[in-house]
Amino acid sequence: METWTVETDDDGGHLEVHSFRPGAAASIPGAPSAAEGAGVVLVHGTLVTDSLYWPFARNLSVLLGRPVHSYNRRGRGRSAPQPPDYSAATETNDLLAVMEASGSTDVVGHSYGGFVALQAALRAPMSRLVTYDAAVSLSGSLNGRWRPQLEEAVTAGQLDHAWAHLVQGLATAGPISYLPLGALRALSILSAKTRLGSEMRELLPTAVSEMRAIIQADSHIQDYAAMKTPTLMLSGGWSPSYFAETGRLLAAAIPVVDFAIVPLQFHEGPLRPGRQLAVRIARYLAKAPGTPTAAP
Repeated sequence: METWTVETDDDGGHLEVHSFRPGAAASIPGAPSAAEGAGVVLVHGTLVTDSLYWPFARNLSVLLGRPVHSYNRRGRGRSAPQPPDYSAATETNDLLAVMEASGSTDVVGHSYGGFVALQAALRAPMSRLVTYDAAVSLSGSLNGRWRPQLEEAVTAGQLDHAWAHLVQGLATAGPISYLPLGALRALSILSAKTRLGSEMRELLPTAVSEMRAIIQADSHIQDYAAMKTPTLMLSGGWSPSYFAETGRLLAAAIPVVDFAIVPLQFHEGPLRPGRQLAVRIARYLAKAPGTPTAAP
């Protein structure tokens, strides 16, 4: 793994990037080996850093025979903090900067990262795009997922209360999401004793900004009509149903968008062990330009 820095177009902005390169004999199962070509940028979700995606990025690089670049979005690791005027435009500018600096043509985005990737695809050309549980708000579809209590709790320093509202509002933690708030607060207290749990608590202020950015960027299906990038929107079979609903709506209306369910996968699919999801994504990214996508 290589670690390097990309300078952004705002004053003093920078992003910490981690790059994974394939082995000489790497290939997708059932497909021929490919020489190392243009890179793929991986955009992570909310309340995490890119380090949780390193095994997934490494698998994807090996399967494709191409470099994969993951980066810490604003407010994480050695990347710059979220600026006062943070918005979806901040994230799309950052993604495009990483693509340019790394010589990448394809993008994979998870959850909030899928939202960022779709926004970027409306602004600049990409060869191919894959999203997994993209957090896109269509005609107010995610307004009900935003809880004012989350921001109030973060402002008051009540991080366990904030975490409980975030988990219950987004319903992305599987069956745990449906526990009462009191039980979720207790779980937050227990998880804070772990490295990952402590890290998530520290990132709660960034989650507030990111949830607000999604709501402010609320769009309509026709806003994606100009998309030119071949796009595969995936959703986990055990993910909250609103992710699949968004994917189906966009795929039905936008010619370049396809949608498919990945069975037996939770929302955190890219963070879990195994290669099923990486293989599914690699097969799509490996298609030659202009190759039609089989109906899922």
